[in-house]
Amino acid sequence: MPNRLAHETSPYLLQHADNPVDWWPWSAEAFEEARRRDVPVLLSVGYSSCHWCHVMAHESFEDEAIAALVNEHFVAVKVDREERPDVDAVYMEAVQAATGQGGWPMTVFLTPDAAPFYFGTYFPPEPRHGMPSFPEVLEGVKDAWADRRDEVGEVAERIVKDLAGRSLAYGGEGVPGEEELAQALLGLTREYDATRGGFGGAPKFPPSMTLEFLLRHHARTGSEGALQMAADTCEAMARGGIYDQLGGGFARYAVDREWVVPHFEKMLYDNALLCRAYAHLWKVTGSDLARRVALETADFMVRELRTPEGGFASALDADSDDGSGRHVEGAYYVWTPAQLAEVLGAEDAALAAAHFGVTEGGTFEHGSSVLQLPQQAGPADADRIASIAARLLAAREERERPGRDDKVVAAWNGLAIAALAETGALFDRPDLVERATEAADLLVRVHMDESARLTRTSKDGRAGTNAGVLEDYADVAEGFLALAAVTGEGAWLEFAGFLLDIVLDRFTAEGGALYDTAHDAEALIRRPQDPTDNATPSGWTAAAGALLSYAAHTGSDAHRAAAEGALGVVKALGPRAPRFIGWGLAISEALLDGPREVAVVGAPGDELFQELRRTALRATAPGAVLASGAPDSEEFPLLADRPLVAGGAAAYVCRHFTCDTPVTDPEELRRKL
Repeated sequence: MPNRLAHETSPYLLQHADNPVDWWPWSAEAFEEARRRDVPVLLSVGYSSCHWCHVMAHESFEDEAIAALVNEHFVAVKVDREERPDVDAVYMEAVQAATGQGGWPMTVFLTPDAAPFYFGTYFPPEPRHGMPSFPEVLEGVKDAWADRRDEVGEVAERIVKDLAGRSLAYGGEGVPGEEELAQALLGLTREYDATRGGFGGAPKFPPSMTLEFLLRHHARTGSEGALQMAADTCEAMARGGIYDQLGGGFARYAVDREWVVPHFEKMLYDNALLCRAYAHLWKVTGSDLARRVALETADFMVRELRTPEGGFASALDADSDDGSGRHVEGAYYVWTPAQLAEVLGAEDAALAAAHFGVTEGGTFEHGSSVLQLPQQAGPADADRIASIAARLLAAREERERPGRDDKVVAAWNGLAIAALAETGALFDRPDLVERATEAADLLVRVHMDESARLTRTSKDGRAGTNAGVLEDYADVAEGFLALAAVTGEGAWLEFAGFLLDIVLDRFTAEGGALYDTAHDAEALIRRPQDPTDNATPSGWTAAAGALLSYAAHTGSDAHRAAAEGALGVVKALGPRAPRFIGWGLAISEALLDGPREVAVVGAPGDELFQELRRTALRATAPGAVLASGAPDSEEFPLLADRPLVAGGAAAYVCRHFTCDTPVTDPEELRRKL
C-alpha cells in the first residue's frame, strides 16, 4: 500500500511512495503524530539525482524488516532538499556542527518539537568500514529515547541553543573596496591549480561564480592573471570528462583533480551558471571554445531539461540501466573500445579512441572510459570527427536514459533564463531568447501569486505548496533583468521590481543582513541565513546583485542602499574565503565599476540602433545594465530625456551619477564599455 507520499509533487518523494516505510511529508501533522505516539522523528533528507540516496533507499527503506523497525518506533519524515532548502539548511548546520561533515542522504533524529539530537548521513544495512548499521542506529536511538529521555532532551536543548546563538558577524560597516578585492584575488591565486585549472584538490567543483569574479576583475583592472585563471580553468573543464563531449552540458563535479571522472548527475543550476560564464569569457576573448561550449550547454538545457510547460527540470540522474538490468552510475555516458568499434567500425573506432581518450584499461570502472578531449590541437580531420561524434550520440540515444527530476525550481529557472537570454543575444540565436521568455512566462503564470509572492517549485504546470526562499526571489529577478536587457521589454524590469520589493519588505535583517526565509515563513528551530556561495549563488549575494542592477535601472536609493548593506559580508569573507563568496565578489566588482548604465535610443528597424544595442550587450564592464527603445519610451526609466542625435540612433553611458556625451559610433561605444 502506498504511504502518504503518493500525493506529493516532488519526484524524489514519489520515488519513496511505495516504500514499506510509512513516510510522512514534512508537516505539522507528522510532529503531532510523534507527540501523540511519544516517539522520536526520523528525518531523512535527499534529492532525486543523489546516488547514495538511491543506495540507502534500496538497501534500507525498501527492506521489510528495517521498515517495520522504523514504523514501530519512529515517525518517518521524508524531505526533498530542493523543495525545502530551509529545512535542509537548518539541520545540515546541526549535522556539520556535531560531526564536522555533512552530505546527503542526511539522517537526523528529532524530538516531537523538531529539536535534533542524533545525526548521520548514509548508514549501511549492516556494519562496514567502521560505520554502524542502520538497524543498530535505530535500536540505539529507540533505547536512548526509552531509557535516557532526560539526556536526549538535554542534548537537543543544547544543540538548539547553540544554533540560535550562531549570529553572523559579517564585516560591520562599509562595502568591499579595491583592497578586499585584491586580497581575494591573491587568495584565489594561492589555491589555484596551475597544472589542471580550477581550485583546490579532489573532488573538484566547477567554480562558476569565481569565474565571473575573475572575468569582471580583469575587465575592471586589466589583471592578466585573473583572465588567465578563468580561461585556463574553462578550457580544462571543457576538455575534461566533466563536460559531455557528445551531448554538451556539465556534470556536477569531478571526483579527481584532472576533471576526468565526473559524478555524473547533471544539474540545471550548474549548466545555467556555466553557460553564462563561457558566454562572458567569449565576450572578453572571442574564444571559439568558449562560444562552442556556451551554445552546446544552452542547447543541452533546451533539449534535455525543458518541460512541456516551458520551464526547466531540475536534474538528470547519475545512474541508469547498463543494459543488464542493473542501475549503474555513468552507464549512459561511458564507452569501451569494443563499444566504439561496434558503432563505428575498426578504423573510425581507433580514431575516436585517440581523439576522446578511450583506453583499453579505461579511465572509469570496469574498463570503460569517460570521453575527454586530451589533445590541445584541433583534430586533423574535423569533418570526420564530427561524423564520429554524431554516430556515437545517435547510438547513445538508444541506451536507457538517466531519470529526470521534472520539478521546476523557481531560482534555478531564473538562472537558466539569464543564461539563455544572454547567450541567445550574443550569438544571434533568437530561439534561445524565446525559450528564456517562455520559462519566464511560466514563472509569472504558475509560481507568482497576485501579490508577487513566489512558490518554490511546480511540476506538470501545477504549483507546489512550499513558499519561495530568498534565492528564488533574487535569481528570478536576475533572470527577468537579463531578459529586459535582451528583449527591450520593460515589463520584465517591472516584474523584477515587484520581487525585489518583497526582498526589501520581508527578508531583511538589521545592518544590511538578509534572511533566507521570509518574515512570515514557517518557523523552524533557527531562521536560516547563509551568505556563502556554494553550488549556486547564495540568496544573499544573488539579492545584492539583482538589487544593484535594479537600482542602476531606476535610480532607486532604497535598492542601492540594500545592495550595499548586503555586500558588507563580502568585505569580511572575500579576503578570507574567496572561493566561497565568488558571486559576492563579482557583484562587488560591479559596485566598484558603477555599475554603468547604458541607454540606446532609436527606431527598432534602424541598423545603427541594432548595432549599438549589440555592442552594448557585448559590454565587458562589470554589471553594466542596458535599456533600449524609442526615445522617451516609458518601457525603461533610463530612456527618459534621451533624445536622438541628429535624428538618428544614439547610446548614452552614465556611471556614478554622471553621463558622457551621447555616442553614435559603435566602435566608440565599445571602448566606453
